[in-house]
Parts: sequence; C-alpha cells; structure tokens
Amino acid sequence: MSDSGQSERDPTRRFSSRVDNYVRFRPGYPKEILALLKSECGMTESSVIADIGSGTGKLTELFLANGNTVFGIEPNREMREAGERLLKAFANFTSTDATAEQTGLPAASVDFIVAGQAFHWFDRARCRKEFARILKPGGWVALIWNDRKTEATPFLIEYEKLLQTYATDYSKVDHKNIDDEVVREFFSYAPTKVKIPSAQQFDVAGLKGRLLSSSYAPDEGQPGHVEMLRDLEELFNRREQGGRVEFAYDTVVYYGKFD
Repeated sequence: MSDSGQSERDPTRRFSSRVDNYVRFRPGYPKEILALLKSECGMTESSVIADIGSGTGKLTELFLANGNTVFGIEPNREMREAGERLLKAFANFTSTDATAEQTGLPAASVDFIVAGQAFHWFDRARCRKEFARILKPGGWVALIWNDRKTEATPFLIEYEKLLQTYATDYSKVDHKNIDDEVVREFFSYAPTKVKIPSAQQFDVAGLKGRLLSSSYAPDEGQPGHVEMLRDLEELFNRREQGGRVEFAYDTVVYYGKFD
C-alpha cells in the first residue's frame, strides 16, 4: 500500500497534510465548557487533565489558560507539533506521542479526561479500559464536539450536499456517527448532555480553508478536488452576505463518571 493510501485509512495520519488549515480555520471551544465542568463536576484550577486526541491544542489551551495541568495525548506528529508550538508558553502542558488506547500515563493520575473532536476515532472498548485505568477515583470524562448545524440555513444545507457529493468517506468518518446510544453504551448509562451554541464566519478563502481542514475532503491532487472547490466558490457566491458565510455550531458536551 502506498504512503498516501495508508494515510487515508489510518486515523492517526489522515490529518497530516491538513494541519495548517486546521489551525487557521477550525473553531475553538467556548469558555462555557469551563463554567459547566466547574459547576457540575467540581473542576478547579488544580484538577489534572488528560486531553486525549489533543491535536493542534485548541481544547487544551482552554484548560491551560484556566491554570490546569494538562497532558496532551496525540499520535499524529504534524498535529502534535502544531499544538506544541501553540502552547509552548504554558509550563503546565506536557505533550505525549501516544494514543487513546495506550496513553502512557500512570494509573489513577488524572481528575478529568477530555476529548475534543476526537472520540469518534477511538477504539471504544480499548480506550474505555485505558480511561478507567488512568482516572483517579471519582474522576470525570467529557466528550466534546463542535457539531455543525447541517440544516440551520440554506447555505449550510447546500454545504452538506457538497460534502456528500465530493467527500468519498464522509459518511464513514463523520463524528455524527457517534450518537446518544453509542455514548450511553460507552459509559454504561446515559451521561449528561449539554449543547452550547457558537458560530464562525468566513470569506471565500476562509471557507476553502475550512473545507480543506476536514480529513474527508479531497486534497490537492486527489480526484474531485478541483471540482469541489469550483462548486464551493459557486455556493459562496450564491449565499454570501456582506462577503461572508456563517457556520453555526452546537458545541456538544457529554460528561459523566464510570461506574
């Protein structure tokens, strides 16, 4: 198998060529997540956190700025190094080349496990055992996604159709495959679910970067790439208002403890 073929199939590698766009155009995480975990789960500045699938550090940064000690677990070298560059000023950050299924962290060492835009890549049975191992007694798990609202506006409806046309494995790897039932099975009960609204606005260049940050979008040199960007620009021209289009999200947070 070619290196590019391996990359398409291996979730630890398929973002390697997309890091710059991911850093620039993917949304961050709202501060309301901190308020939620403080009020509902007793998080404090002294809580130790493992961010599993920490990627370029967008979620990690939220907790580091709160004063928490955070261990970022990220197997993709390019994404991990981007996170290390972003977060180099934080002495309370440790970056580790490891996976959700084998974090390398000591047993009973963290108060919170968080995963932002990452849980759908994990082997759920194996990572559950690992999470239970590294959590302190009474520790919490929070699974977090920025969930694009696919039917909120005409633009978002048409953007979803464009993905379904050009993104060959979109239906297989989209985080929307993780529903309440999958999460209930993971926790062995239905954890609490909260939605926090957020949004991003893009000009046409930003919209292209946002699309190309997605692992399922055909990259430069792949079949459909040129046609996809052509149709995206036509979509922008139809739906822009004041030179911008808007992505509306619900930031979805599931949180709970293991029995």
